Amino acid sequence: MLRMSENLNETLAQARRLWLFLDYDGTLADFAPTPEHVDPDPELVDLLTRLARHSRLRISVISGRRLSHVRSLVPVPGVLLAGTYGVEMQTPEGEQSNRVVYETIRPALDALKPRWEQLMAGREGFFLEDKGWALALHARFAAEDEAERVLDGARQMATEVASLGPFRLLGGHKFLEIGPTLAHKGRTVEYLLERYPWPGALPVYAGDDDKDEEAFGVIKAHGGIAILVSREPSHTQADCRLESPQAVRQWLEALR
Repeated sequence: MLRMSENLNETLAQARRLWLFLDYDGTLADFAPTPEHVDPDPELVDLLTRLARHSRLRISVISGRRLSHVRSLVPVPGVLLAGTYGVEMQTPEGEQSNRVVYETIRPALDALKPRWEQLMAGREGFFLEDKGWALALHARFAAEDEAERVLDGARQMATEVASLGPFRLLGGHKFLEIGPTLAHKGRTVEYLLERYPWPGALPVYAGDDDKDEEAFGVIKAHGGIAILVSREPSHTQADCRLESPQAVRQWLEALR
């Protein structure tokens, strides 16, 4: 895997159409202090607004955040928004749809939530995010040993729930989430490519973590390009690397 090369930029420039699939946190913008911080960046909104006006470009933002947050962060007409990894969506025309029946998954989450709350009670550095469609336990600011103990206990509880219904667990550094099986960026990209075909378009995906890796393989299977956003090289399916959200924005500016 290399940094963005001249050959790759030339491939993008020569494509008749580009369908951009973009993660938000860690890709388009730096990470917020907590998932509840929703602070739109005017410069990013302006950039995406200008890009969305180009007939050569189609833009989809796929985030682990709930759709209401993504909608606030990206108030841009003409952009498809996918929240909770694609469980809930808003079309470029502003119509909202859900790919999972809420009532089929919420009772199990309601049963699990107080158990997770009890597990983290009185401990510092933990944050429980209720997305409606999913529960996420963040331990970013917790001590390493305590984070490992709490997350191990939470994982055991969540595994019981996941084995009884249409759920999957998502991990990460000091992070655990349980959500519907369709909370999967790879499946979401596959769904969008099939549901909204755009002949002649080159699909390009940019993302920064293991949830985005699930989409990289799908993008490449469709002849597209996968871009990892990371300061350091790592094991990845991506074709190339951009070092930061700031570098991503510079790259997007050059596409216009």
